[in-house]
Amino acid sequence: MAEPPLYPVAGTVGPQGDEDRLGLPDGSEAPVSGDGGRERARGPGGPGLGAGRARSGASVVRAPQLDELVGAYPNYNEEEEERRYYRRKRLGVLKNVLAASAGGMLTYGVYLGLLQMQLVLHYDETYREVKYGNMGLPDIDSKMLIGINVTPIAALLYTPVLIRFFGTKWMMFLGVGIYALFVSTNYWERYYTLVPSAVALGMAIVPLWASMGNYITRMAQKYYEYSHYKERDEHGPQQRPPRGSHAPYLLVFQAIFYGFFHLSFACAQLPMIYFLNHYLYDLNHTLFNVHSCGTNSQGILSGFNKTVLRTLPRSRNLIVVESVLMAVAFLAMLLVLGLCGAAYRPTEEIDLRSVGWGNIFQLPFKHVRDFRLRHLVPFFIYSGFEVLFACTGLALGYGVCSVGLERLAYLLVAYSLGASASSVLGLLGLWLPRQVPLVSGAALHLLLTLSLFFWAPKPRVLQHIWILYVAAVLWGVGSALNKTGLTTLLGILYEDKERQDFIFTIYHWWQAVAIFIVYLGSSLPMKAKLAVLLLTLVVATLSYLSMEQKLRRGVAPRQPRIPRPQHKVRGYRYLEEDNSDESDAEGGGGGGGGGGDGADEEALPSGPRPGPEPAGFCRRPCPYEQAQEGDGPEEK
Repeated sequence: MAEPPLYPVAGTVGPQGDEDRLGLPDGSEAPVSGDGGRERARGPGGPGLGAGRARSGASVVRAPQLDELVGAYPNYNEEEEERRYYRRKRLGVLKNVLAASAGGMLTYGVYLGLLQMQLVLHYDETYREVKYGNMGLPDIDSKMLIGINVTPIAALLYTPVLIRFFGTKWMMFLGVGIYALFVSTNYWERYYTLVPSAVALGMAIVPLWASMGNYITRMAQKYYEYSHYKERDEHGPQQRPPRGSHAPYLLVFQAIFYGFFHLSFACAQLPMIYFLNHYLYDLNHTLFNVHSCGTNSQGILSGFNKTVLRTLPRSRNLIVVESVLMAVAFLAMLLVLGLCGAAYRPTEEIDLRSVGWGNIFQLPFKHVRDFRLRHLVPFFIYSGFEVLFACTGLALGYGVCSVGLERLAYLLVAYSLGASASSVLGLLGLWLPRQVPLVSGAALHLLLTLSLFFWAPKPRVLQHIWILYVAAVLWGVGSALNKTGLTTLLGILYEDKERQDFIFTIYHWWQAVAIFIVYLGSSLPMKAKLAVLLLTLVVATLSYLSMEQKLRRGVAPRQPRIPRPQHKVRGYRYLEEDNSDESDAEGGGGGGGGGGDGADEEALPSGPRPGPEPAGFCRRPCPYEQAQEGDGPEEK
């Protein structure tokens, strides 16, 4: 006995007679559309045969109504929709760049502003005695500075592992969160809050800024992919783009990033300008025992008065300022978390981790084989020197020493605005050789360093203050050309996404080493500091030009080989032909021996396999397989 059908057959007489469930008559009374419908109803064999065909083809009659509901959109333009899709992708990349840049600016601005205000308050003897008594605040500050400046020396050992483990975006979020943690500990200034948070901050410095540099470079590469999607479709998704193709976008994105980043120095001065400056003594009091400035000075502000505050700020006002800084740090965390997209696809993240943690640990050291990195190391060191000299040597040794502490904030604002506006000069690389911006910034710093070497401003004399502002702005111009030129050069020389995080880790680690050297030599005479700065700059420029000459001669760099990914995850499935994450049962067919890695074995051909299915092969097909093949193993 035949089983009744699961669904009623179109055209058959059901319990409702000659009408279907929608109330439409069937058979010869079925509605037809147009002359074509009448001809089909009559049919070539007369009215009787046409009526029979109409009864058996009722589903054909209702087909136009069904197409109106589920059919293709009549005005659908696939090319236009594809163009709109990639336009949204490009806007998303721009959103990522702006969010990362704003997050970095707010994070560094809050950190510098709080540290500067904290050091000024703790320097005052009256403030220390009244607020903290015999707690030993100078000792706590010295240990805090050790934690910030010394801890990054070990960053080369763990930074690549952290970036690969957490991912680029989440490493950025974690680093910004540690900066916010440092801000929060200043609500209760004790040894057990300030020193551990300073050590954690020192550990996060290199991972945060290395992941930031890697993130901006990846965004430039993704923007190129979304702008030239037609070329990728023609050459295949696995085909690498031409070398240097993303360089124009990288120049623009690095100019945007450092334009925001250098504004952080101006943002850091807002607590000084709107809060702390109202409590400071004027220069006649603070500089009373200062007798030499500039190139004749020794250490940092020798002879500076130990009391710099006319009145002590109320604790309630300090809590309000710190709360505002904490809110800004929290806003930076939200920007990175909510607006920054992922730097890599999920499959790419798995590939980056699957090369082995031992290889990830070793690869930064193996990149020392590359002569390009060896030639750029002096420039990395100078990049750290020049920022610290702008904030300590130029701003303190020449600025505060001669025109007073109350004008420190305005000098750093001039430096910040000059550097931020001059970041646009990095776009000169779009039309000029890539050596021009970097060498121009070095030449400008060389002239300024030679000029400062022979200038000793007199204390408590304001006639030369315009020279300080000009020097600060010009130093900012050189800093902008230095930073944009170096990061763009690294992004152009090292395009492989498998090694970019290693390269930026090396770059920022050498910057941390330079900052540590400046911290150790803070008590040296100003002439010694200028001599070290000048020597490093000359060596860096000559070394860089030597590298460019080698590249023009065609000398091939020796890069360490990145191991192939060894996938051991079983739960994640690649949606590609080469399924390097398939289980042994899927790849080997029996689930028995063959415990090798799927990445080293040849992928089985897709489609139906010859012969009967293996016993027990009864998994449900995933949606991707259903869309590609239609039927899964169960239905077959």
